[in-house]
Amino acid sequence: MKFLAACTLVPILCFAFQDLGSKYGGMDWLTKDYAAWPLMIAPVLMLVLFLRSRELIRNPRMGSNFSQTIKIVAAMYLFLNIIVAIGYSRLAVISVLSSLTILVADRQLKKHARGHLPSR
Repeated sequence: MKFLAACTLVPILCFAFQDLGSKYGGMDWLTKDYAAWPLMIAPVLMLVLFLRSRELIRNPRMGSNFSQTIKIVAAMYLFLNIIVAIGYSRLAVISVLSSLTILVADRQLKKHARGHLPSR
């Protein structure tokens, strides 16, 4: 959860720092790159985390909080990276695909886990 929190908060803080620093701080060297690249890298890192934590998602008792959190964050980054892909760089399509992979794979892992529940 700490790594997921870092993947969530660092790009948002970079975006806020870039916006405030360039607008009010007179820091012209803070370009859109400082906000866009962390937004594009975070979903890819979250996909790596998701792939390493598949067992948490398969076990609803242990990983329901992780699963719900990563889906919410992936949906947020999906929306943000679609905007980045349109307005800044076509490389954001990789991040969009990473976010979509997380959302679809989470549902598939849960469906697969429900199908293999032990009978009583």
